[in-house]
Amino acid sequence: MGEFIVSNWALVAVFVASGVMLVWPELSRLVGASNEIGTLEATRLMNQAGSLILDVRDGNEYAAGHLPRARHIPLGELSNRIEEIGKYKDKPVIVTCRSGMRAGAAAKVLKGAGFSAVYQLKGGLGAWQQASLPVEK
Repeated sequence: MGEFIVSNWALVAVFVASGVMLVWPELSRLVGASNEIGTLEATRLMNQAGSLILDVRDGNEYAAGHLPRARHIPLGELSNRIEEIGKYKDKPVIVTCRSGMRAGAAAKVLKGAGFSAVYQLKGGLGAWQQASLPVEK
C-alpha cells in the first residue's frame, strides 16, 4: 500500500483533492455564519415588514442593478458602518452580492456584530436575474 502511494503520489493527490472539492461546499455551508436561501424564500422574507436587503458589492456593480429596496454598503466598509443598520439586529437580513462569495463574508461580520437572522442569497444577483425577478437601477 505504501509503495503504491509513493509510486503514484500525483494520482493520490488528485484523488484527495477531488474528494475535498466535493465535500467543501457542504462543509462551508455547515460552518458558515448564515443560512443560504433561494430566490423564493428571499422574496418571502423581503415581503415581511422590517426586513433588510443588504447589497455588499462595489458601487459600480450596485449602480448597474440591484434587488428592489436593497441597501448598499460595500463589504470593505461594512465593519465601519454596522451601526447604520443596527435596528435590524433582530429582523431578517438578506445579504447579497454578484455570486455569493462576498455575501458569505458579510454574513460572518453581521453575525459577529450580533445580528440574529442573517440569510445569504444563494447564487447572488445572478440567481435573482436568472429567476426573472425584478432589478432596480
